[in-house]
Amino acid sequence: MKRAKEYLESLYEKYLLRQCRHVPKHIAIIQDGNRRFARESGIEVALGHRLGAEKTETVMDWAHDIGVTHMTLYCFSTENFRRTKDELGELFTLFTEKAIGIVSDERVHKNKIKFQMVGDRNLLPKDFLEKIERVERITKDYDHFTINLAIAYGGRNEIVLAAKSILQETRKGTISPEEIDIQTIEAHLYREQNIPPVDLIIRTGNDKRTSNFLPWLANGNESAVYFCAPYWPMFRKIDLLRGIRMYDQRIKNDPSYFP
Repeated sequence: MKRAKEYLESLYEKYLLRQCRHVPKHIAIIQDGNRRFARESGIEVALGHRLGAEKTETVMDWAHDIGVTHMTLYCFSTENFRRTKDELGELFTLFTEKAIGIVSDERVHKNKIKFQMVGDRNLLPKDFLEKIERVERITKDYDHFTINLAIAYGGRNEIVLAAKSILQETRKGTISPEEIDIQTIEAHLYREQNIPPVDLIIRTGNDKRTSNFLPWLANGNESAVYFCAPYWPMFRKIDLLRGIRMYDQRIKNDPSYFP
């Protein structure tokens, strides 16, 4: 029965791939449902997060193979700091372990995968920040596939930080108020990170909201949004391809699109 199911899913994956002529350049994913998956499965929440982290690595492989060039993963929001001390400790232990593992992962170096963090670094534990910044230094020149890790991230907080940075420069006289435009704001949102607009947002866990995620790059770009039911640890390649198919259909229906 299991083999039959896997065979049918493989056929369906191929069918979905044939339908997707246009692959989004930048996919952003809200990885929701680790805790609910753990509770409903009767396992510890910490194990739910670890299974979610394993799924993240698998999904990165799928996206790379399909031809996606940028992926932003909503790993931890500024609101998540409200969780219990024990859960926060488990999460940042997991994040630190994964950051250490990236450095020695052969796939990262073979496929030239660049990792960079977006979020408020002032809120992060020192040990984890040191590890993730080492990952950024080691992979900074890779250019085949870019993974943006949204950690201690909040969309409104991101815009506030950019506004403060611009205000400091106006006080110094390096920018005049008349010079402030869209490009100025983008430059202060993503200094040196060169993150393109989001084409597709995917949210798992059957929660139909975008949760303050990338408001400038996603909402400003009117990105496609795909909500799906599976909790993040149960996310399948079929779910990813369905999201890409929806993006493809939107492109085809866009009056500005010319085949």
